Amino acid sequence: MLYRFVFNPYQVNTYIIADQDGKCIIVDPACCSPEEQKTLVELIEKEKLTPEWLINTHGHFDHVIGNAFVCHTWKVKTAACYEDLMLMENAYRQGEIFGFPVEQPPTPEVDLKEGDFSMGNIHLHIYHVPGHSPGSIVLHSPSDKWLICGDVLFNGSIGRTDLIGGNFDTLIENIKSKLLVLPPETMVYPGHGPETSIGQEILHNPFLNGR
Repeated sequence: MLYRFVFNPYQVNTYIIADQDGKCIIVDPACCSPEEQKTLVELIEKEKLTPEWLINTHGHFDHVIGNAFVCHTWKVKTAACYEDLMLMENAYRQGEIFGFPVEQPPTPEVDLKEGDFSMGNIHLHIYHVPGHSPGSIVLHSPSDKWLICGDVLFNGSIGRTDLIGGNFDTLIENIKSKLLVLPPETMVYPGHGPETSIGQEILHNPFLNGR
């Protein structure tokens, strides 16, 4: 089961991945207000879920702004690619630049590298897809045919590459070699905006099809 919330003024998509036993992973908790935090808690309580992991797709402040709250509320393990540790350690400074207060997120306990990841009945493959940030990762469910891709790939667009550690050529190369080779019906759940599919992006994404 996959749940989605849209949190904070940057309209970040926060996802919950749950198995049939109620164990779940919270991905990119972006809740920053008491109302948003309440929304997250109420869904978890209503669906009788048990958060076990917090995973960040990358370290930009708008995607980690709810990390501290989640860690205070539930006893979760935390994971992200350590190539984004510098970004996460300076999340509050990123927030200051944009005039946005950020409670400093705890340092992730697990360095999430490319490869397989399992929790309960959830089995994912992690792709390291740098270019938007050095440590951007994508979560792929081969059985359910979907991706949670943070700010790597969007409906009709790609992640910006003008931030610290960004690189346009690296991002395009990794999207094409790791994501566009997946089945075209694979759903893509991005960090902002509506979902799409690999097939749709192959056909219509101007950054990827040469148009």
